[in-house]
Amino acid sequence: MKAATFSSDGALVWERAMSNRVVPGPPYAHADVEQIWRFLLGALADANEVSPIAAIVPTTHGCAAALIDEDGLVLPVMDYEFAGVEEIEPLYAPLRPPFSQTFSPALPAGQNIARQLAWQRRHFAEPFARAKYLLAYPQYWAWRLSGVAAAEVTSIGAHSDLWEPLHGRFSSVVSALDLSRLMPPLHPAYRRLAPIKPDIAAATGLADDTDVLCGVHDSNASLLPHLGSRRQPFTLLSTGTWVILMAPGLNPDNLDPADDMLVNVDVEGRSVPTGRFMGGREYAALAGAQGNPDPASLARVIASGAMALPSFAGQGGGGPFARYSGEILGDVASVDRAALATLYVALMSDVMLTRLGVVSGDIIVEGSFAADPCYGMLIAALRPTQPVFVSTDAAGTARGAAMLATWRTPCQAPPLTAVQPRAVEGLHAYRQAWARALSDREQP
Repeated sequence: MKAATFSSDGALVWERAMSNRVVPGPPYAHADVEQIWRFLLGALADANEVSPIAAIVPTTHGCAAALIDEDGLVLPVMDYEFAGVEEIEPLYAPLRPPFSQTFSPALPAGQNIARQLAWQRRHFAEPFARAKYLLAYPQYWAWRLSGVAAAEVTSIGAHSDLWEPLHGRFSSVVSALDLSRLMPPLHPAYRRLAPIKPDIAAATGLADDTDVLCGVHDSNASLLPHLGSRRQPFTLLSTGTWVILMAPGLNPDNLDPADDMLVNVDVEGRSVPTGRFMGGREYAALAGAQGNPDPASLARVIASGAMALPSFAGQGGGGPFARYSGEILGDVASVDRAALATLYVALMSDVMLTRLGVVSGDIIVEGSFAADPCYGMLIAALRPTQPVFVSTDAAGTARGAAMLATWRTPCQAPPLTAVQPRAVEGLHAYRQAWARALSDREQP
């Protein structure tokens, strides 16, 4: 959880963060929304003392939904890694629209919102029936701040099974689960819903006319600074716990749901072909507490031939190889584990780019892996015909969300550093050996 404020020229003014807490239950694993709310109120008050706040734009991860009535939540906001929802699959699978309509693959645990809702409807029929609105997570916070309920396409269209991106409409599962009655009016992410509620203004010291915007899915927030300032085609590698590869303008017809490919929807309702895997979590599993590797460490691992084969994220980790347990071939000194992890994430990113069909255009790396110089260097070496840029902006997601307050006005291109392409000795042979090892493991 992070709160950040920006000036009208896009400069970061203030920020504060806290760790999110998942409550294990009862009744199921869920977000601690009251802890977040207390943090948010305190952060708004402190930030407003530094510089008056004119507008608030919520942004959160996808695959989280809130069922509310006039008084608030009727059920907790489920943690998308809660695997208990999978027991509903035999009943839910016949209701799921085909991938060709929703471009939303069948994902593990609660990563499809509609599966969460089917499970909640079956096990908690009374509160489900009592709900007045279904809100995606950014819009839950917008409602809590403003009192206005809204639906929004980047959030409702994030591998939820609920949206048909090519037609811009709700999917058949909305009717099948009796969700139509719960859908509030659809608004764009940049719509000003209302000023903050008077009691929140009083508690935080914010002006009564502080606007609350509808809000946006976090990966789409990361995409916004580039949508407004770059010519397509380009591909954004938004990195953190997940590596999300977003390719605006790419034809979605060749996406393969078995590879964890899907279509996100941008703030204007346009399709954004996307691939993903849990690269940040896998990096942590491989590297431990080590920092970024240096080129010498990278060279030692490549020369040794030691390699990591997917997947290291555990259940629900996503990506095209999620059904496999990760393994390390060869010996790697503890000092070189970070280099092994960076090589692994770079190779996985390269595979996903190829499977998405990305063959041209700039590649932009933003998020946590932008701070690892070896990662950008490897992407540039693996894909020498495509310019690679690294974002120097550590607040890209928050900045993208903040841009919605002035959306459709000319925006300045975010700061990017070009990665100078250079050959990495032995990398081509190493990639071929890694691909052969993957292929051998997939043989029956």
